This record gives sequence, C-alpha cells and structure tokens, in this order.
Amino acid sequence: MIIPPRFNGPPDSAHGGYTAGMLAGYLDSPTGAEVTLRLPPPLATPLDVRTTPDGIEVHDGDRLVAAAVPLVSPVTDDVPAVSWEEAMAAAEHYPGFAAHPFPTCYACGPRRPPGDGLRLFPGRLPDGRTAAPWVVPEDIEPAVVWAALDCPGGWSIAVESRPYVLGRIAARVDGLPAAGDGCVVMGGLVSAAGRKADVLSTVYSPQGTVLARARSVWIALPGA
Repeated sequence: MIIPPRFNGPPDSAHGGYTAGMLAGYLDSPTGAEVTLRLPPPLATPLDVRTTPDGIEVHDGDRLVAAAVPLVSPVTDDVPAVSWEEAMAAAEHYPGFAAHPFPTCYACGPRRPPGDGLRLFPGRLPDGRTAAPWVVPEDIEPAVVWAALDCPGGWSIAVESRPYVLGRIAARVDGLPAAGDGCVVMGGLVSAAGRKADVLSTVYSPQGTVLARARSVWIALPGA
C-alpha cells in the first residue's frame, strides 16, 4: 500500500480520513470499519498490510502505523443537514481562511493548487455545527468519501486555535455520489475533555439522503 503525496493532511504525512478509507477497502465490511491511527501515515512509502485475527494492520518497517477492524454495529448518528445555500453561506466564514494549522490539507486546505483537493471549507453555524458545500471530484471513490467525512468534524473543535489531528474514525459509506454532484457535509462536536474530542460527520447527497456517516476521535497536538 502506497499513499500518493497529493493525499496529505499535514505537509509531510497522509490525510487521516483518506488513509482510513484505504484501510477500510481492505476489510470490505458491510457494517463499516473503525480505523485507529497510531503514527502519522507516511506519504509515497511502501507500507506493509498485514492480516490479524481482528482485522488488518499497516506497518512501516517495524512501526505500526494504523489498525482497522470491522464495526460490530454501524454508525447511526447523523449531524442534521442544512441546505446547499446555507452551506455555501457558512463556507464564506470558514475559519481556515484566516488561520489553518495545515493549509495544504487535501480535504480542507485553502492553499491547495487550483483544481486539486476536495475544497471543503466547513463554516460554523450558530449552534456549533459545521457545514461545507462539496462539489464531488472526478476521481470519486470510497476513500475520498472517508476523506470528506474527516475535516468537517474536526473544524467543530475550533482547530484554528488549538491544532488537533485525527486519532480514530469509525465510518460507513452507503453510497457514492456522482462526479460533479453538489453534496453537503456536516460536522458536529459531541464532547471534548483534555486533549480528546469526539465528533460526528455526515455526507448528504443533493437530494438530502445520507451517503456516509462517521464518528471520530481527534487528539490535540502536544504543546498545542
């Protein structure tokens, strides 16, 4: 398994949601998958995928990078949707335009090259939810939907003032949008204590149906 350089989160490591989606593809579980990231996933590096009694592990030499297991029960909680127009209005006030810990992030980085990245800019609603309009790219695949589930949840924690990274994500993709679709991705904070925060995220189709949902644990960087 090799993660191409364009799928970065921080500049020198892979995007957590995209990496998790790649691992979930190896499991092919009907209930979804839970992926735990142990180390920043390296880019452009051959990684060893190993089958375990519980699922799979990904190693970089003798270092455990990530582990994935099938979900015992699917994720069922959704972040309530807003309209495309409301998501567009929220995105105008995306905090990442002014301050972003990883401004070249594949999913939510405003400094990606033109035409590259997912261009997800989750703006905050008055109740704390985030909403991002998403024009689906041509190279849509399940791992890209996992990437779309990642950052809108993280921005519900105010990562512009205290940087966090994805630690664990449990998700299920029920349907792929078509390239060019205008979807809405929602995020919401469930709880936060110490360096950990629990969040939810949901991808909605243009018709308002749920395409994918996730619950995630984000970890504040040491010293942040």
